[in-house]
Amino acid sequence: MLPGMAQQLPVQIDRNSPVPLYHQLAEQLAEAIDTGVLKPGDAFENELSMAERLNLSRPTVRRAIIELVSRGLLVRRRGIGTTVANEVVHRRYGLPSLYDDLKREGQNPHTEVLDFRTDYVDTRIAGLLGLDPECPLVFVERLRTVDEGPVAVLRNWLGPDWSDLETDELVVYGLYTLIRARNIVPAVGYQHISARHPNENEQRLLHLEPTDPVLTMSRRAYDPSGQPVEYGDHCYRWDRYAIDITAYSS
Repeated sequence: MLPGMAQQLPVQIDRNSPVPLYHQLAEQLAEAIDTGVLKPGDAFENELSMAERLNLSRPTVRRAIIELVSRGLLVRRRGIGTTVANEVVHRRYGLPSLYDDLKREGQNPHTEVLDFRTDYVDTRIAGLLGLDPECPLVFVERLRTVDEGPVAVLRNWLGPDWSDLETDELVVYGLYTLIRARNIVPAVGYQHISARHPNENEQRLLHLEPTDPVLTMSRRAYDPSGQPVEYGDHCYRWDRYAIDITAYSS
């Protein structure tokens, strides 16, 4: 196969199956990426060619490709076409926004900005964001509450390009809303979820007893090309927030 030429993958479509055709296609293409048959940067067969070859409608093929883009497995660039994304984003995690979650559940979220700095230096977090170890980071700490009381303490780090972020914006909007407003799409994230006892500051902010647990989540988010977007370290009241995960069989 010539360099830059898209590989035509073998695909089996069962038209008698109750599984939608686009999903059958998407899962087989995703498996080819996950197993390394298609590698990061490889060109991806265009939807017209694939539709004709597999005897599928273009909307069916397009929907499958859009699903892979939304998972962070493919990247679409004008003038270049569709390619396999950087391998760092090949993780299928949801990217829930607490602000959006609360609004979706009919809650009335409020935000208090506790700390905002544009000169935060942390060599470990800078490394996670793909930046120079001494690069000054933007650090934001917020308290998210609803009418019933506090829900979470949210700590996030962003690159120096975010030094013009306004605290007033953070009071009105969720961080991911502001990120998307800059045409940056957090596509995939690596999350670590655990539990621990709160520290004294968290006890005070979240109205907890020393023996109460907090749910914690740290997350690195990436755009579809595999570039780091942000790093977050959040802790939640155990009785006011839960994380639901939908699992799919392989």
